Amino acid sequence: MKLLRVGTAGSERPALLDAEGNLRDLSGIVPDIDGALLADDAALDRIRSAADAGELPVLDATGLRVGPPLARVGKIVCVGLNYHDHARETGLEPPAEPVLFFKAADTVVGPYDTVLVPRKSEQTDWEVELAVVIGRTARYLDSHEEALAHVAGYAISHDVSERHFQLERGGTWDKGKNCETFNPLGPWLVTADEVPDPQQLGLRLWVNGDLKQNGTTAEQIFGVAEVVRYVSQFMTLYPGDVINTGTPAGVALGEPDPKPFLRAGDVVEVEIDGLGRQRQEFKDA
Repeated sequence: MKLLRVGTAGSERPALLDAEGNLRDLSGIVPDIDGALLADDAALDRIRSAADAGELPVLDATGLRVGPPLARVGKIVCVGLNYHDHARETGLEPPAEPVLFFKAADTVVGPYDTVLVPRKSEQTDWEVELAVVIGRTARYLDSHEEALAHVAGYAISHDVSERHFQLERGGTWDKGKNCETFNPLGPWLVTADEVPDPQQLGLRLWVNGDLKQNGTTAEQIFGVAEVVRYVSQFMTLYPGDVINTGTPAGVALGEPDPKPFLRAGDVVEVEIDGLGRQRQEFKDA
């Protein structure tokens, strides 16, 4: 299933995108798409049954904003330097273990919402990423099979970063990762049954129409199953938590000087096979 949320910010309603591309209203069946829903097999079965029976009313999508596909996001765990090609372009050795950091849940915006270039920004950068959405409480998982069984679905995440804040202002990466609007998510949450192999997904990103990133999750140093298993050794993952699994080569940081960091007026488009497409215009904060 392709689950999404539509409407003005803070007042989104749950919806489903059917196989014909029609938007279907879920508000008569579930109150929202969040961790509680993803952990409720019976509620998900009701959605499937209603969709199969043609019982879901069609929504008029004209002019309707698409919000983040997940309400009340828990924590956002991010994996840094998780693609072989990205490590090569930055001149860094692949890490022996996953590099973890966090983004705050309030960085999440819709897939077509405006992204704000922070004040005093010098190096705002793009990063297309596969987001893993957790559907069952996970702690101390033992195997890759067990890890994948705890995944509810997948979405596109745009892990926008300010490299000067991140790398040159001291301390941890948090200052460059948690600026307002720095995590567009969606347009859909695609349930795990529709993504049989998360290690065979193409990821692409364009800036002002120029293709900048064109990678595949096959290049991940630590695959989805290993990332979920690994993270569960250090923290409990709950339904509605999100893991951003890293970005392939092609970020501005990896380009020759002068690096083409993002400025107000730039337009970024992001796409992952089967997970839809995003588009954001960048404006000054």
